Amino acid sequence: MSVGSILILAVIFLIASIISTIAGSTSLITVPVMLEFGVDPRIAIATNMLALTFMSVGGTLPFFGKGIIKTGRLPLLIFLTLIGSILGALLVIIVPSKSMPLIISLSTIAVAIFSVTNRNAGLVPVEGIPSPIAEITGYIATFILGIYGGFFSGGYVTLLTAVCVMLFRMTFVEAIATTKLINIFSSLIATLIFMKQGLIDYQLGVILGGVMFIGGAIGGRMTLKLSNVWLQRIYLTVVAILAIVTLRKSQQQHHSDNRNFVTSVAGLSTAFWLLYPSTKYKQFSSMWNREIL
Repeated sequence: MSVGSILILAVIFLIASIISTIAGSTSLITVPVMLEFGVDPRIAIATNMLALTFMSVGGTLPFFGKGIIKTGRLPLLIFLTLIGSILGALLVIIVPSKSMPLIISLSTIAVAIFSVTNRNAGLVPVEGIPSPIAEITGYIATFILGIYGGFFSGGYVTLLTAVCVMLFRMTFVEAIATTKLINIFSSLIATLIFMKQGLIDYQLGVILGGVMFIGGAIGGRMTLKLSNVWLQRIYLTVVAILAIVTLRKSQQQHHSDNRNFVTSVAGLSTAFWLLYPSTKYKQFSSMWNREIL
């Protein structure tokens, strides 16, 4: 790869890492870009995983010593993530590749719907602890997401952030800090497996990893300066975009132009409701908090 191509990749990876430190979905930008520059798909995924490890370390450092990362659940969350990531990296993928975009898009739409109906989630600290149902569901979701995170990671942190906010009752800044730390372990274990398989381009990986470390550190510092309201807005914007993009990809694989149109409209509608929520959802939101969480 030419020096010019590497420089272009470095700039893209830097910008992506700054934004995705807050909202996740790094790999949905970085891996396709690497493919456009002629990198083999498996090499791209493996090399990107190495760079993600650097980014996660850089994104976690600004939160240390601030009392933001709650350590109570961390051991179990990290353990479940490690087991899931090992399975994801070893099995390569547990469902047909054609199904993955649809699964991600449906998950992000579910996140968007919850966010519309529960606008205060993640904005202020919640008194008390989650219900046993919410707690168990959160751990199960962490394990399942760990499997996907170990394989590809595109959208992984975005969905894990939603789990932390919705089920573990974290604020957005707490969720962002926690997911950055967890993602170190997810990316690292997958990277070690990819190393053993000889899939990593070390020269490219170290360069992009260094750039993403810097981007992660910048993104982490930005997170500390922004309010939970602004963190929510940035996060929900990425969720809406992720839902639209993955839905379109899923429908394109099925060669259905009509469905592409419908799902695009649905995605745009989701984005609209995220920005301009209706008060009629407050009753449902109250019920959800009372009965489920």
